[in-house]
Amino acid sequence: MHLLEETAYFWYLLVIPVIVVIFIGVLLWRKRMQNKFADKALLKKLSPNKSTFKPVLKLIMLSLAITCFVIGLVNPKIGTKLKTIKREGVDVVFAIDISKSMLAEDIAPNRLQKAQQLVTQIINNLASDRIGIIAYAGSAFPQLPITTDYGSAKMFLQAMNTNMVSSQGTAINEAIELAKTYYNDEEQTNRVLFIISDGEDHEGNVDGIAEEAAKEGIKIYTIGVGTQKGGPIPIKRNGIVQSYKKNNQGETVITRLNPATLQNIAQKANGIYIDGTNTTAVIDQVKEVLTGMNKKEFEAKQVADFEDQFQWCLAAGLLFLFIDIFLLERKTSWIKKLDLFNEK
Repeated sequence: MHLLEETAYFWYLLVIPVIVVIFIGVLLWRKRMQNKFADKALLKKLSPNKSTFKPVLKLIMLSLAITCFVIGLVNPKIGTKLKTIKREGVDVVFAIDISKSMLAEDIAPNRLQKAQQLVTQIINNLASDRIGIIAYAGSAFPQLPITTDYGSAKMFLQAMNTNMVSSQGTAINEAIELAKTYYNDEEQTNRVLFIISDGEDHEGNVDGIAEEAAKEGIKIYTIGVGTQKGGPIPIKRNGIVQSYKKNNQGETVITRLNPATLQNIAQKANGIYIDGTNTTAVIDQVKEVLTGMNKKEFEAKQVADFEDQFQWCLAAGLLFLFIDIFLLERKTSWIKKLDLFNEK
């Protein structure tokens, strides 16, 4: 089994025909100049040791050196043996609050963007866990099913905004119910749900649903984004603040982080509450949580263990280049005596 890692470098081989054309052109030009200078008999007397084959041999050595260097850049690999790679981990679902209160800028740049940053950094630190994403406000809907495609997960994550759900509110209960459908592997012993929210204006019997989730083996960890001091909800147009959300009495609405709600949910579902203010601290806590869990094997497949062979190509290229540099264009004395190329 063999593999060529960077085949695009083969285009560099086009340098060789260019060099050959230049070489032929120089030979023709030189021969024309020599014919103007003197006839063949006189030139042979003036340069008795000049070889007609050595320049061609030097060109061949240079071409072989370039070929070897290009193949080295392509990096051919040879499969030496088969090995089994097992993918194992935990099913992790992120439920992200996208209600209007998440636009508050009491935590920079705002609560929603902070939540997106946190989840992105958590994904970047995962090894082989499967992940899913849920968005919720007044209702919950699936954003990304369970997958190991972290790239797609981050793409869907960045596309989330508060306009995705028309009904406002914080339906954490619906998010938990929807998360239950994500864990389709009955043998999975560790199921994790991260709820990222400000915990404000939650609806429904969250405690009861959290307890039911715990009975099904789902551990809920809540991450609070925002401050208890709170802040207004800006109304923007083209990125510029036009005004702030007001209530029916015309007063500016101040939205605040409600950690008590999030702490209670985590407690009911055998999880913990995490303060989302410090990104590094959040990542460390999440890594600690996931590291301590039993991993479930998702898949096992055999792959070829390839070994790089570029070093041999580079060594051969250096050898040919060394020969080209030290190969003189005059006749070699002992070969001259043999007259292998009928040069006498």
